[in-house]
Amino acid sequence: MANAASGMAVHDDCKLRFLELKAKRTHRFIVYKIEEKQKQVIVEKVGEPIQTYDDFAASLPAEECRYAIYDFDFVTAENCQKSKIFFIAWCPDVAKVRSKMIYASSKDRFKRELDGIQVELQATDPTEMDLDVLKSRVN
Repeated sequence: MANAASGMAVHDDCKLRFLELKAKRTHRFIVYKIEEKQKQVIVEKVGEPIQTYDDFAASLPAEECRYAIYDFDFVTAENCQKSKIFFIAWCPDVAKVRSKMIYASSKDRFKRELDGIQVELQATDPTEMDLDVLKSRVN
């Protein structure tokens, strides 16, 4: 299915990996990339459950846009172990204008394919999605 706004399709593997993260918790994070020549969103990298937030942040390119899912574990004030699934639209200021436009126009359609996202973040530099920001958004 193509996205009417940008013409981007969503590869089936994108949804499959997300379902694995959501239901089975077999991944800590997923990084998605728009493949312009193929006009589709694909899975670029999958993080193992033992990988850390720093591993996730390091997997996002400094000069290119990406979509990402991060399964954030935290402890509530009542001392309960919980997790939230974050959708992060990573669009660094130094990315190409065309790339930023394509990612922006495809985001909502792509998000609808991933049923179960609990928190959305838009980040243009690492400080906008660091651990403190994630912690502030879970409550």
